[in-house]
Amino acid sequence: MTGWTTHQGRAVALPLENVDTDQLIPARFMSAPRSAGYGGFLLHDLRRDGEALRPEFPLNQPQAQGASVLVARRNFGGGSSREAAVYALVDAGFRVVIAPSFGDIFSGNAVNNGLLPARVPEAEVERLLAACPTELVVDLEGLTIAGAGEEIGFSLDPVWRQKLINGWDDIDLTASHKAAIAAYAEDRRARAPWVWPKV
Repeated sequence: MTGWTTHQGRAVALPLENVDTDQLIPARFMSAPRSAGYGGFLLHDLRRDGEALRPEFPLNQPQAQGASVLVARRNFGGGSSREAAVYALVDAGFRVVIAPSFGDIFSGNAVNNGLLPARVPEAEVERLLAACPTELVVDLEGLTIAGAGEEIGFSLDPVWRQKLINGWDDIDLTASHKAAIAAYAEDRRARAPWVWPKV
C-alpha cells in the first residue's frame, strides 16, 4: 500500500444516512476473488433497479465518473465488519470518504487499506454535499479539506494518520517498533531468565 499526504480529486455526493457495509457490498458478491476487483459491486443494489442502473442515483450520473472523494451523511459504514466494503470503495477509485461519523470497524478497515475516513461536522458536510460535484484537496498533514470556497478541518486518530501517510497496515505499524520490542525482550530475559525456555 502506498502512503500519501495530499489528495486532490473530484468529490461526489451520497446524501444518505446509515449507509452500512451490507449496502456498500451485498454479501452475494463476496465470493468473487479480490484480484477480479470489487469496484463494480459498490452500492450494487442501491444503484440499480433490477439489473438496470438508476440514472438518478448520484454515483450513476456522468459527473460522478472518476470521482475519488465521497461525501455522505452520518453513520457511514455501520453494520457488519466485512472488509470487502472497503475493497469495493478502493477498487472503485475512492481514496477519501467524508462524513460526520463512521462505523468503528469500517474506519479501521479503511485506514488499513489506504482509505481516509474523514470526520467532519454535520453542518460542513451539508455544505460540501450542496457543492458536489466539486474538486477538493485533502491534506493529511494539516488535517484540512480545501475546496468549494472554503477550508475545513477534519478529525482523525493520530495513529491512523501516521498509518495513512506511511502506507502502513497494522503489521507495518507493529514492525515500526521492532527495535523497542527487541530491547524489551532482551531486558525481560535478563530480569526474569526463569520464564525463558532453555535452548
